[in-house]
Amino acid sequence: MKTLDIRNVVKRYPNGTLAVKGVNVAVEEGELVVFVGPSGCGKSTLLRMIAGLEDVTEGEIELAGRVVNDIEPAERNIAMVFQNYALYPHMTVRGNLSYGLRNRGLPKDEIARKVAEAARILQIEEYLDRKPRQLSGGQRQRVAMGRAIVRDPAIFLFDEPLSNLDAKLRNQMRLELKQLQRRLRTAAIYVTHDQVEAMTLADRIVVLNAGEVEQIGTPEEVYESPASTFVAGFIGAPPMNLLEVVVEGGVALVGGERVAVASRHAGPAILGIRPERVQIDPEGAHEMEVEAVEELGATRLVHARLGNQPFTITQDAREARPGDRFRVTIPPGEVSLFDRGTGRRI
Repeated sequence: MKTLDIRNVVKRYPNGTLAVKGVNVAVEEGELVVFVGPSGCGKSTLLRMIAGLEDVTEGEIELAGRVVNDIEPAERNIAMVFQNYALYPHMTVRGNLSYGLRNRGLPKDEIARKVAEAARILQIEEYLDRKPRQLSGGQRQRVAMGRAIVRDPAIFLFDEPLSNLDAKLRNQMRLELKQLQRRLRTAAIYVTHDQVEAMTLADRIVVLNAGEVEQIGTPEEVYESPASTFVAGFIGAPPMNLLEVVVEGGVALVGGERVAVASRHAGPAILGIRPERVQIDPEGAHEMEVEAVEELGATRLVHARLGNQPFTITQDAREARPGDRFRVTIPPGEVSLFDRGTGRRI
């Protein structure tokens, strides 16, 4: 059952800027969908339209069975968690959690029950009588999520909620957020520019580029079968190797190299392969010279060239040093081909 249905939604500003261009996305009950893309791609604008903070120029947004285009934000039964927490500094944690419920006129005993349950779930019971300034960043983020939980919304909207936290705490909070959403079984949309967050949190990912949807799929689908060179270059760290080639008879020609491909395509194309799928092999068909090495702890990024085009490998090459030469195998089944004009997958 759909919790949210976004149909042909367009956002055009008075100056003519087209921020969102005919987006269609559906979110199922209990599903966590991540909107991901670079700055300016339209993901936050789309989220704000769902929340009612931006008007919809064209199209419809249906939430829990009703079209909400002209419904005030407070009447949409959504809960939004912002990047900056948006806590009331003069109120205690208890006051922040209960504020929205008091405004709705809920009975005091029901408010107390909801606040206590949210505090228990988020393990912030001991902070209920503290002010936000007395809390760490992670504790403030828990309070912001608690304020969303007590509302029992139809959908959670997360607008880059972890971006103000340090790397270690961000990883911890990411896991906690995913576990929390699974436990509550409430649909959620999470906006981020961080593709690692997208891959680890999402049931499905919506990749946005310049106001348009490039691809919708599970993290595995988006990673393994990117729909375009944009997705291939944005999802993955490091990104997919992308090389300009000419394909003839099942072979991609790149400089003086010949790379076997599992495709009947003929003519110019972009060849893509994930760096970790390249196999370092003493008997491999392609010889390369190490240009640079990046240490990542558990792995290394080995930068070289194939047919005079940049090429990165993340296989086991721990002894590689700039100037070293080595051989690789490129498995045909791991190769993707994209149209050189449109960038779309062939």
